[in-house]
This record gives sequence, C-alpha cells and structure tokens, in this order.
Amino acid sequence: MRFGARWCRQRRMEAASEPVPAIRIRDLVKRYAPTGKAQKQGGGKLALDGVSFDVPQGQIFGLLGPNGAGKSTLINTLAGLVMKTSGTVEIWGHDIDRDVRNAKASIGIVPQEIVFDPFFTPAEVLENQAGLYGVPKAMRRTMELLRAVHLADKADAYARSLSGGMKRRLLIAKAMVHQPPVLVLDEPTAGVDVELRRQLWELVGELNRDGVTVVLTTHYLEEAEELCDRIAIINHGRLIANKPTRELVDMAREKIVVLTLDRDVDVAPQHPVFLKSVISGERQIEIGYDKDRMNAGEVMSLVQGQGYAIVDVSTREADLEDVFVTLTSQPREDG
Repeated sequence: MRFGARWCRQRRMEAASEPVPAIRIRDLVKRYAPTGKAQKQGGGKLALDGVSFDVPQGQIFGLLGPNGAGKSTLINTLAGLVMKTSGTVEIWGHDIDRDVRNAKASIGIVPQEIVFDPFFTPAEVLENQAGLYGVPKAMRRTMELLRAVHLADKADAYARSLSGGMKRRLLIAKAMVHQPPVLVLDEPTAGVDVELRRQLWELVGELNRDGVTVVLTTHYLEEAEELCDRIAIINHGRLIANKPTRELVDMAREKIVVLTLDRDVDVAPQHPVFLKSVISGERQIEIGYDKDRMNAGEVMSLVQGQGYAIVDVSTREADLEDVFVTLTSQPREDG
C-alpha cells in the first residue's frame, strides 16, 4: 500500500520546472492580543518574532524548541487555527491567506491530543474527515488507509475501544484522507511506550518514502537526530538554528569524558578549562571539554592532580541534546 505516492510524485514533477519548498515561511510574526496586566501596559505576548525558513520537499524536517518557544503557535498557523500578525506562509506554493483552499488541501496535521468522536468507528472517522475535505466518495481510500496503519481489523469497532497506540495511528490516517503532500506530526510519541514509538516511526518512514514531506516536533532529541534530514530550532519565538542534522550536531566542540574514581565523590572536581563537571553515578563523574583545546589525557591529568585515582574511563562525542541545551540556554538578545 502507498499513501498517495503517485499523487505526491506527480505534484513534485509539476513543481520540478520551478522547485518550491514544501513550506516557505518569511518574517512570520504572531503577537497575541494583550490581556490583564499586559493590556494595561499596551503589549501582548510575542510568540513568533520574525521567523523565516524553508522546509525542502521530500524531507523529514525536525522543528525543535523548549516549551513555550513558539512551536505550537507556528504549527497552528500552518493549520489555520491561529491568525498571524504579519509575514507570509506558503504550503506547497500556496499562500495561506490568498489561496486558503489549496493551502489547506496541501497539509495534514496530526495533533498531540486525541481528537475524534469516540462513538464513531475508525471507518466512520475517516469517511467524515474525507467529507469535510470534499473528497468525492469514489475517491475515498478509507480501507486502504486503515490497512496502511494496521487498523483494518478495527474498521467497525468503536474508536473509544482502541488502545492508545491504535488511536495515534488512526490520527495519522485521518490526516492523510485528502492525500496531502505535507504532514505535520506534533509530538506523536509523547507518553507512549518504546514499542509503539518504533511502530510509529516505521509508519512515518513509509510515508516519507512514498513522497510525503514530514514536519516533526518532538522532545525526544535522540529520535530527531536519527530520523530528521534537517532540523530547525526555535527559542523565545526566534529561529536560532536551521541546518542539516549532521551539520548541526557537528557544531558542538564539546567532548565528554566519563571517569570512574577510586572513592565516593561529594563534589565533582572543577577546573577553569572544564566546560562542565558533574556527578553522573556512584563514584562516577562526567566532564565536558573543548576538543579543539585539549584531549582526554589532559582532562584525566587535571583530575588526578586533585588527588583522585581513576579506575575506568570512557568518552563520547556531543550529540544533538548537547547542542540543543547549549543553543537554548543562551539568553535572548533584544534588538
């Protein structure tokens, strides 16, 4: 089964003469209307502050940021649920203000929340959603989609009887009823077990191989590092990074050495050249250092110079989580 692969390939071919991003965002600003104290002061919350980036066609694109960074506002703007203050947004070449119908037809949104009537069956959920998008009955693919998300045997069961994982998969099928070339997944694995996460990512991989551009938000940074071709990071409503995943991870100059010491440690050894030094386990410390300025041997010598004997040692390179923490911990610069 393919999720509209022929349709998505056709759409890409149509755009081949003038390649356009799957999503194009320029100078996007959203300031919420002031309430309470902010209303008296004449201001409102600035959720998005001049955000600009492209999502290339055919990629799995990660959109990351701390809680309150502006990710949900951006996604809700794409979905048409939030009215932007200024800027432009295009989905598959269609401006969300001037070409609303085609913009909405070009995107499917899978929200964090489970949102469908629990008294409908999965088949009815998809049929109703297809009707809302104006998909003619002859062109609806209800059973095809249910087979794709491994819910064909639950087609006539009440949706409320589905497990959490089944409901998540049904949400993906629901977002694909109109065969959009762009799919946004907002924290799809939040609160689910490891096996379900694996199944969902296999499904996302199949969608992407079939030509669907996937935009993913997640707090599981190891998943983003493994799955995404490119990652953008938002903090305080501003874009602070937008690079291919490998290039973003390579920004980290930090390397980590994990040392097991000969005795219990109440306070991790410190030195001005250490980027960090923390207790990470019983008799174990984790020290970060700039790999361009020193090596693990020099770090060990500094620790031994403070009277500790080293029983065991291991090293690791910084990962996406280290880069994310470094970038998002920097204070906002107003200007």
